Amino acid sequence: MNTTDPRLALVAGEASGDLLAGLLLGGLKQRWPDLQSAGIGGPQMKRHGFDAWWPYDLLAVHGYSFELLWRLRRLFKMRAELGDRLLKERPDAFIGVDAPDFNLGLETRLKKAGIKTIHFVSPSIWAWRGNRIHKIRAAVDHVLCLFPFEPELYQRAGIAATYVGHPLADAIPMEVPRAAARSALGLADEATVIALLPGSRRSEIRYILPSLLGAAALLTKQRPALKFVLPAMRGVRDLIDPLVAKFAGQIDLQVIDGRSHEALAACDLTLIASGTATLEAALFKRPMVITYNMHWLSWLRMKGMAYQPWVGLPNILARGFVVPELLQDSCTPEALAQAAEQWLDSPARCEGVRQRFTELHHLLRQDTARRATDAIAQILGR
Repeated sequence: MNTTDPRLALVAGEASGDLLAGLLLGGLKQRWPDLQSAGIGGPQMKRHGFDAWWPYDLLAVHGYSFELLWRLRRLFKMRAELGDRLLKERPDAFIGVDAPDFNLGLETRLKKAGIKTIHFVSPSIWAWRGNRIHKIRAAVDHVLCLFPFEPELYQRAGIAATYVGHPLADAIPMEVPRAAARSALGLADEATVIALLPGSRRSEIRYILPSLLGAAALLTKQRPALKFVLPAMRGVRDLIDPLVAKFAGQIDLQVIDGRSHEALAACDLTLIASGTATLEAALFKRPMVITYNMHWLSWLRMKGMAYQPWVGLPNILARGFVVPELLQDSCTPEALAQAAEQWLDSPARCEGVRQRFTELHHLLRQDTARRATDAIAQILGR
């Protein structure tokens, strides 16, 4: 083994973090073929030789879901055990991938002990919880930023940061493979297809999917030929199937295991939960209706911390309501169906948003794996 290749510890939470960390590890392995990596992660990371001491699913909880507070004790215990192990094994660096509620505390402990700490995916201090900047300063040596406006915010606070672009912009093709995706999903080229993406958390399935299915039922009454596709993330199929049976009715709906990128490439429009998936939909140049719903106490707390009027990444990056957002009380079947109809009835509007999203794709496509690897190499002095 090449003993000069680094040993890295990583923690990624949820499917989106696993995907981003997997893309990062791919670039790191190209530079350092004998790289060793371990920590908390999922299948995308394991493809690059990652040793998952715990599965990423254990971190897949919403930071302010009061109905899930009972799980916090388990998470604190896991973080303490992971910290003990890393302090004993002393990797060359720790990379926290998103999941700031879990990672920042761990990073603070490791940094105090002299282990280099890197945070990949900037916490959204520009959207809410801006006072977290002080905690970030204490926790990390360097932040790898996905969006071009972020490094200046960190540098003003005395935190080293590098814009590396978004790895999804590299992974998703500039030209959408619509025909291939439709063929893979058995969808006719002439069909009008709507993708339903309720999120990957169990709480999201419970709070959001019934409204999406209700909207699909209303749309079907007006347009019986509509086709719907619903990607089901790993670990939530047991929640999805009963809801489909209860609410889907006469909808022409295909539930698929994962394959969300194929669904986005194949669809004409998506009804989608706010989160990383909205950026994926934008990179596939798809018109969308962004929605979200959560426990009302969680909503009150998050709403009080918001700094700007948008929650969806496409709108945040565009600094305007390029696509509609229907949140909390507005997350109803009727409102979602109406917003979807407005897209379906306006081809010119759809073409305009495709052009905006193409510009966004070019902005974020920066060969993130190489840029991030270069930054990590400098931090490690290699």
